[in-house]
Amino acid sequence: MRSLAIRRTAVATTCAVSLTLFATACGADSDSGGKDAAGKGTQRAASQPATEALTAAELDKAALVQGDVKGHKITAAGKADTVAASDVTADKAECDPFVDALMGARIGKPAAANQRKVVSEPKKGQKEKQESEDAGEAFMAAFDITTTMASLSSYPGKGAQETVESLRTAATACSGGFGFTAAGVKQKVVGIEEEKISGGEESAAWTVTVEQDGEKSPLKLVVARQGGTVASFASLNLAASGMGKDFELPTAVVDAQLAKLA
Repeated sequence: MRSLAIRRTAVATTCAVSLTLFATACGADSDSGGKDAAGKGTQRAASQPATEALTAAELDKAALVQGDVKGHKITAAGKADTVAASDVTADKAECDPFVDALMGARIGKPAAANQRKVVSEPKKGQKEKQESEDAGEAFMAAFDITTTMASLSSYPGKGAQETVESLRTAATACSGGFGFTAAGVKQKVVGIEEEKISGGEESAAWTVTVEQDGEKSPLKLVVARQGGTVASFASLNLAASGMGKDFELPTAVVDAQLAKLA
């Protein structure tokens, strides 16, 4: 029972963080069930000419809808799911673009933008574990759900390329850690580690370790560019939060979104 209580405390701490991903992951959907930070493992694009930004209507047409990603529930992000860039501040100015993307806020000043909330459904055998007599196993299975805020932003000229480069630059400059405030709650990024990713005309991905009140939780951030559009994906898995565990990049979500942008 002590082990289960510790797990409950870890998730409760995670849910208390004023972070878009945590807020949405702790709602109805979940109830139903560093280092070298740039260069290696990323896909970079050669210099390309300026492009026209997609309109809001074109961007909405390209956004994910229910049925696009097998085994995932997709909904348009509502006001309760989103956070404004003005409500997210890093204690190092050079880290602002990175933490904006991590929190699911708009990066820079896009011509148009939208967001979708993508929640993984229980995996095969997960429902059985939720009904296990082992309380700890049942609890962890119930929270082994990955929530991803999938954001599309279109930029005129070379804005999309500059946005991706700004994230790479920030990841490198801020890999040693930094503090930030999201919706009035102070937190710390204590590690940024690059992950291998491919797709789009250029792409990059990171595992970011966030700490609050001594509890560490991994987040995933993926960014990819197709023409003048930047797709970013910020993900959280509650079962991994505060438990010293990791989880996979949301590659199925990324691949589905990039396929619609191609």
